Amino acid sequence: MKLLVTGAGGFLGRHVVKAAVQRGHQVRALLRPAAKSVPLGWQEHPQVEMVRADLRSRRGLDELLTGVDGVVHLAAAKAGDLYEQLGGTVLATENLLDAMLLGKVDRLVAISSFSVYEYLQRHAWSRLDESSPLARDPFCRDEYCQTKLVQEQLILDQATNHDWRCLVLRPGVIYGRDNLWTARLGMQAGEQWWLRTGAFAPLPLSYVENCAEAVILAAEHEGPKRRLVLNVVDNETPSQRAYGNELRRHMHPRPRVIPIPWTLMRLLARLAWLTNRIFFKGTAKVPGLLVPSRLHARCKPLRYTNRPIKAALGWQPRYTWQEGVERSLAAGDTATLPADQEKTAP
Repeated sequence: MKLLVTGAGGFLGRHVVKAAVQRGHQVRALLRPAAKSVPLGWQEHPQVEMVRADLRSRRGLDELLTGVDGVVHLAAAKAGDLYEQLGGTVLATENLLDAMLLGKVDRLVAISSFSVYEYLQRHAWSRLDESSPLARDPFCRDEYCQTKLVQEQLILDQATNHDWRCLVLRPGVIYGRDNLWTARLGMQAGEQWWLRTGAFAPLPLSYVENCAEAVILAAEHEGPKRRLVLNVVDNETPSQRAYGNELRRHMHPRPRVIPIPWTLMRLLARLAWLTNRIFFKGTAKVPGLLVPSRLHARCKPLRYTNRPIKAALGWQPRYTWQEGVERSLAAGDTATLPADQEKTAP
């Protein structure tokens, strides 16, 4: 297949391009106009065509989809205010979907997030899976949650209305080189101190190379169900303490950890919320860990499963979480694509 990969220059996108090439696909890698660098080997590789465009504009999108068999949509805005994230996530997706309709491209893999789920109202240690309810009041969370929910609905509505083959993947915590820290551990107070919220909550980790392979398997999916929503979590979900200790083991000097029990942190956030509401009418800006809806989304202890995605796609995470950390810290870029890269036929 020939795949258009949006957000190809991003953290996950770079590995998705490599995974697609390894599986024998042709890739049209869409980069932001301002993108300054790409992994080694992309320019000369016969299976990779690099293009630059801004999905917030419809100009030139028709040409991007010419000759394409399917789209892997990774591009999204993860920072900025609501208007910036609406533009980079929602408007960009609307433009891409319209271009796919005009270009008669009916195969789509879209990357969503665990951020779309409801956390505040669910019980601790319950299992979060694809059947779990979505955020009931996204405006109490953050802009990312709000825009990803809208994006998902746009995609699923379009796919249903036009009978597209569409898989929406919701990864947990994607980690890798330069992205080893996660807010689910708590908060970093400079380089020397970590505030760890809880100790035993499992982390829904997905090492970036494992996740990228799942994305390409989703693009190849030919099962009887034409529309699926699947969570992406590796086989192992280490505790906050285990993962944090593994990161610290590789750091010199090692940061000191201030552990705060989950129950105490939850009470502190509740007190901060009441204080803000009573004395400041909800207008005061407080750290995310002191906003109950955000604290629960980051740190509430829950259980996870990857059985649905393994059954649907035959996916088997290649690397353990410890191997993922080691590969992330090793010399060299794991997204590098040698010119003589061996491919595995899909």
